[in-house]
Parts: sequence; C-alpha cells; structure tokens
Amino acid sequence: MITVQNLAKSFGDFKAVKDISFDVRPGELFAFLGPNGAGKTTTIKMLTTLLTPTSGTIRIDGLDPAEHQHDVRRKFGIVFQDPSLDSELTAYENMELHGVLYGVPRKARHERTEALLKMFELWDRRNDVTKKFSGGMRRRLEIARGFLHTPKILFLDEPTLGLDPQSRNQLWTHVKTLNESEGTTVFLTTHYMDEAERVAQRIAVIDHGAIVAQGTPAELLAQTKTDSLEGAFLALTGAAIRDEQASNLDQMRQFARAWGRR
Repeated sequence: MITVQNLAKSFGDFKAVKDISFDVRPGELFAFLGPNGAGKTTTIKMLTTLLTPTSGTIRIDGLDPAEHQHDVRRKFGIVFQDPSLDSELTAYENMELHGVLYGVPRKARHERTEALLKMFELWDRRNDVTKKFSGGMRRRLEIARGFLHTPKILFLDEPTLGLDPQSRNQLWTHVKTLNESEGTTVFLTTHYMDEAERVAQRIAVIDHGAIVAQGTPAELLAQTKTDSLEGAFLALTGAAIRDEQASNLDQMRQFARAWGRR
C-alpha cells in the first residue's frame, strides 16, 4: 500500500530525512517510532503530498504523489498533531463538511457519520460545537472524520499526544476495530513505546532522520537483545535527552536562514 525508496528531505543544509526505505502492506497497522525531532512528521508530510521530497520515490497504492496528487489524496485520511476541526461548528457539521469535500454521497454520508459518531461515543454530543469538547473528544472526532470517506490508508501523526491513558486506550480500541472490520491500512507516528508495541504489527525506528531498525516488536527485541520495547528503543536511539536542534521548528528556522542566504 505504501512503498518508499531512498527518500530524503533537506531544509537548506539540514538533512531532516536521510535516504530511508520501507513498505507498508495493505491492511497493516504500521508504526513509525522515534524521539522528538527524529524526522517522523517530515516523513508523513512527504507521504501525504504536503512536502516535496529532495530525492527518492514514494508510491501510495501504486501512484506517485508528485504526478497524481489529487488521486493520492482521495485514498487517505489524516490526523495531524495540530488540531484541524472548525471549533465553531458542531461535531456533526464537521463530519458533514468533510464528507461534502470528499464527494461522499448524501445518504452514505449521513449513515456513515452516524455510525462513526456512535462508535467513537460522540453521537450524543453531535449537536454541540467542538470548542466545548475535551482534548480526547476532539481527537476522537478527528479520527472518526478521517474514516468518513472510507480511505484505504489512515495517517495518524502523534494522535494521542497529550491525552490521558484512558483516552489513549479508548482511541486505539476504536482504530483497531475499524482496521479489522474495514481493512484500512494505518500508518502512525509516535514516541510512546507501549503504544507502538500494543497497536502495531510492524515498527520502523527512526532516529536523526535515518531508519535504524524495522520489524515486528519481537524482531526488534531479538535484534537488540533486550526484554522490552523500551529497552530496544533506548538501545537503538540512546538515552540522552534531545535538544531542539532536530525539532520541526528548528528545521524551518534553518530552512529560512538558508533561503535568506540566496
């Protein structure tokens, strides 16, 4: 469903993603695990057509995003780190707007909206404006919305960041249910080791823009000779606290400085 070969992205002199290759199989739950600033968000932005790669190739369900941007965008749903709901609209209106934009027929749109809001336990709040929602409720609505147009792939970029354990558990239960019932391929980025271990069938560990290991959780444990995914993660990426030099914000600062020198 996703094939990446020798993918790289630079912002001026800063190499955010360095010659990475991986594939994601149809219907798979695949996790991109790495520390803050490792290159996870940059990669997901290239996969979803928001950034143009410096080099390398991407295929989404066989299509090149650079040549078939519109067709590729219709194949996936996405939930970014930053909120994307219209806070002045109700939960139902946010779903309706998304369905209209993706051309979901009216009857199917209404039926699927009801089913998804009920699954994500938001149906009773469908007529409330989303600015009244808790963080966990807004995340559940964003993911429900991402499934509305029946995408082949759902991209989730740190979807549980800042959520309490109960909200995280509830969210992943719903995502796994839809993955199993609809066969949706799920590509998620996270730095929560327990999340990756619980949810993903395969994991790629990225650090400083490069993939340092990939495989099933069991394969990563065997490769690092550790007895927990946390131990494997630390063995692969080190235990030092990261500074801001690899953060997305700093990437853009370096890009701006490089642009200003032109």
